[in-house]
Parts: sequence; structure tokens; C-alpha cells
Amino acid sequence: MTKPFQRVAIVGAGSIGLYYGMRLALAGSDVRFLMRGDLDAVRSRGTLRLRDGAETSELKNPSVFAAPAEIGPVDLVIITLKTTSNSHLPALVPPLLGPETAILTLQNGLGSDEHLASLFGPSRVMGGLAFIATNRTAPGEVTCFHSGSLTVGEFARPPSARTHALAGQFNEARVKTRVAENLDSARWHKLAWNVPFNGLTIAAGGISTDLVCADPALAAEARALMVEIQLGAAAFGHSITDDFLKKQFEVTVPMGAYRPSSLVDFLAGREVEVEPIWGEPLRRAQAAGATLPRLALLYAILQSMVAHRRPV
Repeated sequence: MTKPFQRVAIVGAGSIGLYYGMRLALAGSDVRFLMRGDLDAVRSRGTLRLRDGAETSELKNPSVFAAPAEIGPVDLVIITLKTTSNSHLPALVPPLLGPETAILTLQNGLGSDEHLASLFGPSRVMGGLAFIATNRTAPGEVTCFHSGSLTVGEFARPPSARTHALAGQFNEARVKTRVAENLDSARWHKLAWNVPFNGLTIAAGGISTDLVCADPALAAEARALMVEIQLGAAAFGHSITDDFLKKQFEVTVPMGAYRPSSLVDFLAGREVEVEPIWGEPLRRAQAAGATLPRLALLYAILQSMVAHRRPV
């Protein structure tokens, strides 16, 4: 059966891009990966590899490319670059665009939807929230600790036929996907996990999420940060329930010694997405009249830690 988005380009073949790109490719989509650092290793091996629990899947002879001009126009561009690399988007995305090409950003935090809309037009832009735990464990290899779910929505407008078609295509690819009626609300919901767990694992000295959950003081701080995100969301009319906050702990504990992406970047000496995950939500909430002192403190701590980090 023909896929609604048959030709798909993955811009940012890290753990998230590899996971979703492989899922779509294994289900029959024509997925083309824009790849830099891993390109030679993947071409030499001839496979991409996905480890998900006890299951290992391989995508043989994957379509991997060094430049977007080699890929050409596609039906869907999935942006999985870290936001710290957004300055490259004006060069990377245009060669992939045809008249009807849609853009789905799976980037963290707040601001990526608006940025892409300003560059390529709001009508192209969809946003997605990846409630998932993955790490890139080798060149062209991703390990999934918790497959979770994906939420997709339209930028600044209600969902449309293409939103539901995209969700259906992901569901057929074994990615549990739902459609968000309000993308901004969905992004605030995702922050309820990202703000405390990405932040505290760094601020507490480079620890994994299981240690945050097991330490009474850190768990209490994580809960308090979630409540502040709940308040920040409410300032924009978005309701995050207490049950949803409770669930964030329930899904995190079984992940074990998981290291979130921001911690991995911090320990590796790479740029950390401080602004979209902590800075921008804080600024927007404050502008809307909300007071979030714990988020403000965590944001300041992370800024300082990143600024004074020793080179790796």
C-alpha cells in the first residue's frame, strides 16, 4: 500500500532520527538518512541497527547520504538535529523541499516550530513530541530503553487530514502515535519530563535517572519542577493533570540507569540545549505572569555548569 509520505528524509541521524527513520523504513517507507560522522562506518558495514529490548533489527543497505542535494525533494522532512545546530537548517532543508513537502520537527523544548515556520513557511510545519528513551550506542546503531509514544500536531492550527495520515503511517511502523489537538499544550506536557530529568541528572553531578528517582531529595525536587511546569502551562490555558505528573515517575523507574540526551551531551563536551528546554519555557511563563523560582534556579545552575565545564 502506498504510504502518505512515501519519501522521507531524516535530518539528524542521532538516536532519535535513527530510531524513527528505521521504524518507517522497516515498514516500507523510502527513508533517506542525512548522515555525517557515522557515514563511512555505516557504508562499510552496510546496515543500520536497532536494539529494542530483546529484539534486534537491521536495515540492510540503508539510503545514507552526506549532503541534502544528494537526497533531493521528499514528501516529508523529519528534523531530529539538536536545536544547538539550528543555524545549519537554512542550508540543509531547502534541497529537500518540493511544492508539497511537509516538515516535522521532533526537537526538544520550545521554539523550534516557530523557527522552522519563519524559515520555510508555517503551512509546511508539523511538530512532534517523542516520549522515548534512546541512546546512540555505536555508529549507525541505536538502543531503545523505553519505546514510549509519539505525539504529532500542526503548528498554530488544528490537526488536518495529513496529521492523521502521518500518525497512521507511524502506527503502522510500530510507533505508538497520537494526534495532538494543540501542539503547544503537547510541548508543555513533554517539558514535565525533560525539565526535571534532563536538568537534575546534570546538576546533581552527572547521574542517571534511576538515582534521581531513588534519592528522596532529588525526587522531591523533580516533582516540584514538574508542578512549576504545570503552572507555566496553565498560564497559556493548558491543563497538565496531577496523574500525568505521577506517570512521569512511573515510566522513568523501569528505564534503569538511563542517561538523558542532555546529560550525554554535557558529559561529551557538546553543546547542551539549555535555552529551548529551560530558558525559553521560563521566559514565556514569566511573560505570561507565572512565577517559577525552581526552574529559574535550575536554568541558572545549568548555564553556569555549561559555561565552566572543563574540556573533555
